[in-house]
Amino acid sequence: MAKRHYIPVTADVPGAAGEKNCALIRKAIRTTLAEEGVALPCEVDVLLTDDAGIQGLNRTIRGVDKPTDVLSFPEFSFTPGQPPADEALCDPATGLLPLGDMALSMERVKAQAVEYGHSSRRELAYLVVHSALHLLGYDHLDEGPMKAQMRAREDAVMAALSLPR
Repeated sequence: MAKRHYIPVTADVPGAAGEKNCALIRKAIRTTLAEEGVALPCEVDVLLTDDAGIQGLNRTIRGVDKPTDVLSFPEFSFTPGQPPADEALCDPATGLLPLGDMALSMERVKAQAVEYGHSSRRELAYLVVHSALHLLGYDHLDEGPMKAQMRAREDAVMAALSLPR
């Protein structure tokens, strides 16, 4: 039997890691990995926090003392569009490829859903897909080709999740 992805979701805010949120987060990550052609079983650790929690992480890790919606911490530097396939990168104890970690502010999820005029469910899924793509090497450091490439992949995954714009 093929190994499945391992996606633990933890929360430091009450109620954030409810069954519906966890199921959506796992589905969004699995769909992203499938859409990107990742065949190796992966591990992605997810933290659901609030603005204060994500601001603390942002300050400590990036030196930016303000809250944000999502932070991604890739374990490796992959090339966008080239799925990781090197089994030597997998943890020998688990057989899983540790892609990295993501942290999401549930306060930002709610506020941005209102700001953009869609559901919190769609916003949560979008931020998870966005972060998962970062773990796979995508970035949006420029306003040109890199950002366009990442946005195109986000749109494709969100369509696969039946949550398009």
